[in-house]
Amino acid sequence: MSDFARRLIEWQRHHGRHDLPWQGGHDPYRIWLSEIMLQQTQVSTVIPYYTRFIERFPDVASLAAAPVDEVMTLWSGLGYYARARNLHRAAQQVMREHGGTFPRSAAQIVTLPGIGRSTAAAIAAFSSAERVAILDGNVKRVLCRVFGIEGFPGEKAVESRLWTLAESLLPNDSIGRYIQAQMDLGATVCTRGKPACERCPLADECLARLGNRIASLPSPRPRRAVPRRSVRVAVIVDRDAVLLERRPPTGIWGGLLSLPEVPEHETELSAWVHSHLGLETRPGIQLPPLTHTFTHFILDMQPWRLELTAQPARACDGNGMQWLPLSDTASAALPTPVRTILERMAMQDLLAAGG
Repeated sequence: MSDFARRLIEWQRHHGRHDLPWQGGHDPYRIWLSEIMLQQTQVSTVIPYYTRFIERFPDVASLAAAPVDEVMTLWSGLGYYARARNLHRAAQQVMREHGGTFPRSAAQIVTLPGIGRSTAAAIAAFSSAERVAILDGNVKRVLCRVFGIEGFPGEKAVESRLWTLAESLLPNDSIGRYIQAQMDLGATVCTRGKPACERCPLADECLARLGNRIASLPSPRPRRAVPRRSVRVAVIVDRDAVLLERRPPTGIWGGLLSLPEVPEHETELSAWVHSHLGLETRPGIQLPPLTHTFTHFILDMQPWRLELTAQPARACDGNGMQWLPLSDTASAALPTPVRTILERMAMQDLLAAGG
């Protein structure tokens, strides 16, 4: 066993995380669910979502059988919604191709939707002690610092070098604890900002620390201008309900309910609502704008409130359109910024009514 692996395993035994809700078992389904949720998301945020998912979908069969809308509703607010769609698709593939038994080998796991090489390896290591390396963001940071590896880890050549290194460091046993140690060290000690080097079991051999390069390793992503997009959305209200439309299955907020987007060339919102949806409304009232930051771009949203003046009420149900009671916005499958817009509007109404 390499000294690197031995130190990490011993450190994890005494100082690592041992009480997370998905730890303590070898069920690949639960491990998979936690690993998907933890992608791009902090542990503290994931825990309540994971708990709710396990309560509703205790096994892969229950998840596969559920309507995708219900899965999206439970995921709402966790972000990166393609993960939820892939989760549902993967569960159905497990039922179809693996007889309802979640696979345990990395080679089989990686064939499921939404699962990459590192995630597949983590699931296989935790569920069946398969001797495979992982390379998530935490591991990349630790390896770049300890071994002084230059270059942005997302570049193909650098990533390939890191994979080779990660595989060379694998111990022959205690794989699950070793993988957990790598995750724990990156998440709690070798953090992106203000790492706790005094608590690190690798401090005396860390080239970044010895060379005073902790702040510069890993090398940052080459800077690019972040694109910005603006969109107007129509908050069409009929008494106690708001009109929403189902987003396409791919793209941002895929499969979620959202506010109708008004094309840029449309200058008169009421006229657009009439021609597009067949509804009569009062002139629009501009609501406070909202800015939402995605991984690759920034979205500026300008909501306009339009009150119906002519019914039939609920006339737009169907064809992807749906009236949602405003009292149900907290539990519906809505993107976070859309929920924020509706909650702000409800608060304004409450204040205006003297509530």
